[in-house]
Amino acid sequence: MIEGTTPLTIVPPLPVGELFETGFDWFKDTFDAAFDAIGDFINSVIDGFAELLQAPEPLVLAIVFALLAWLVRDWKLAVGSLVGMVVIIGMDMWDPAMETLALVVVATLFALVIGIPLGIWAARSPAVSRILKPVMDFMQTMPGFVWLVPVVILFGIGVAGAMVATVIFALPPAVRLTELGIRQVDSEVVEAGHAFGAGSRQILKDIQLPLALPTLMAGVNQVIMLALSMAVIAGLVGGGGLGNEVVSAISTLDLALGFDAGISVVILAIFLDRLTASIGSRRPGHGRLRELRDRFTRTPADRTPARVS
Repeated sequence: MIEGTTPLTIVPPLPVGELFETGFDWFKDTFDAAFDAIGDFINSVIDGFAELLQAPEPLVLAIVFALLAWLVRDWKLAVGSLVGMVVIIGMDMWDPAMETLALVVVATLFALVIGIPLGIWAARSPAVSRILKPVMDFMQTMPGFVWLVPVVILFGIGVAGAMVATVIFALPPAVRLTELGIRQVDSEVVEAGHAFGAGSRQILKDIQLPLALPTLMAGVNQVIMLALSMAVIAGLVGGGGLGNEVVSAISTLDLALGFDAGISVVILAIFLDRLTASIGSRRPGHGRLRELRDRFTRTPADRTPARVS
């Protein structure tokens, strides 16, 4: 194009961003007090949980995490988890790692509390499914950095805005995989439940959700992974934890700090991934917790082998 000329186009300008900004400003001015109260609540919850995680000695909590890994899977995951946590302690990243863990856990709980009921609703209503599908597409494909802008305007710089952005970014898998898991339940099993007089709520609780558990846990796993990735990005808006360490390393070109924070993120991600994957892959009635319960609740008659006549 020749310099100084104006390109010819028949498409009129579309001020989509300006219209969105106008509506968003009205929304913020109208509900500003409510967002301040929500932000204070979120800050208190995450700060309290982070302080709880930081209260014990790091090595003691690392052993607790290892025991949890053994209970849901096996000794190999327990040993790997303990070694990973000791590495975080040795790199002096324990406190930031626990802040990130607190943010991820709280954001995951919020995402699941919102996402699972929406997924159940979508599985039972084709109309709701058609409405939610483009919304979930929009939330999932929008770059994570973009979500930081509106939440910072609403909640300000800090943990509250970081958590809300994390929930928005991590929510779609909870909705999608909950809906998918329930829809994949064999219709003949559901019909059998109806034939035996089970109501809609009982079928959901006793048939659909238990059979859809592996898919549901895959959704939980994806929510946790997305929340962890977004929690690091949220360090740009004062989200705290390992995200702040990564941002600090970038701003000061501190390679050692960047690798320490990055390796800590990797260890947390592997620990949470293996933990949730193990819970989802366990067959009903199996696992260390069930084995221990059966061992200590069997009666003497149960332990006596039956005689063959």
